[in-house]
Amino acid sequence: MPSIVHAFDWPDRVVVGTVGRPGARAFYLQARDGARVTSVGLEKMQSAALAEKIDEILDQVMAADGNPVSVPTGIPVELVDNEPLDQPVEPEFRAGALSLGWDPSTAQVVIEAFPLVEVDDDAELDDETEVEPDEVMVVRIPVGTARAFAARTLEIVGAGRPLCPFCGQPIDPEGHVCVLPGDL
Repeated sequence: MPSIVHAFDWPDRVVVGTVGRPGARAFYLQARDGARVTSVGLEKMQSAALAEKIDEILDQVMAADGNPVSVPTGIPVELVDNEPLDQPVEPEFRAGALSLGWDPSTAQVVIEAFPLVEVDDDAELDDETEVEPDEVMVVRIPVGTARAFAARTLEIVGAGRPLCPFCGQPIDPEGHVCVLPGDL
């Protein structure tokens, strides 16, 4: 069991946001409960996968037979959060692994972020060796908040550099050299 657990059972706010300019943005998962704010560094692809999987979980819960949970298909207007990250952004750790779950007893999506674990090159590890992280962030959010979280996260991920219509690579503000597949 991790020695430090950053737990948010019913947070006032949970968002993915960025710091920096497109092309050099740093992504963060941030939760706030009262004055307590915890941020965890994410990769862009982790952010996108997190949002997509949350939507999948919500869609599965919605489609389940006999499900008493009212999952919104859209984003409840009162839950739209377009505000920037709470400042200062001081990440507790950089996420190496994320896990998602559904708690039917509270009708909440559960997000767990585990730190990136670096292993010495000299350490002898086999397939059965488990490396226990020192800390974890656990955020539990209700269905409406989860739907709004996923939508905002996908919007943030998509707000980066525009893609080149020819090669599909991001276009930098300084310019772009297009490498077409036939030029390789």
